[in-house]
Amino acid sequence: MEKVSKYLERLLNIFMAAALGMMVILVFGNVVLRYLFNSGITWSEEMSRYLFIWLTFLGAIGAFKSKEHLGVDMLVRRLPKRAKKVVLVISDLLMLFVLFLVLEGSWKMTMINMDSKAPATGLPLSFVYGTGILVSVAMGLILINNLYKVLSNKLEEKDLILISDSEELIDFQENELGKEEKQA
Repeated sequence: MEKVSKYLERLLNIFMAAALGMMVILVFGNVVLRYLFNSGITWSEEMSRYLFIWLTFLGAIGAFKSKEHLGVDMLVRRLPKRAKKVVLVISDLLMLFVLFLVLEGSWKMTMINMDSKAPATGLPLSFVYGTGILVSVAMGLILINNLYKVLSNKLEEKDLILISDSEELIDFQENELGKEEKQA
């Protein structure tokens, strides 16, 4: 399961990097064409907008998996381990419900816009609304995996908190840097 997760995360990062690269090329190329040659690529603005939407939603999946979304955990950090588990299960179930609503709405919008085409690129507008389907399914699978780990006692106490502090990241990076310096 971990190998599949790592592979999908790597694939996600590659796609996000490619989308960002294409956006830069399209926007920069269009600016150069407009100012130097008084012309432009008609579909580049629309395509870069769609790539930005996909990049944002795919980035949300990556941030969710890495616990990098914003959150407030002042109360949860002070709870005993058993209460942290209960809070985590409740919050995961609430998030699954919200993701179900996102999936349902995205599915309806995708089906409604299946025959609608974007004006410049000619892409079906379902290409844009399909991002909600992908995000809700991916985040839902992450949540179901987290619920499985919580209910089967496979998580340590530090993993029972859904967000990671910036201070924790700084401490982690400093520890890794110290290890590298000792090895060198």
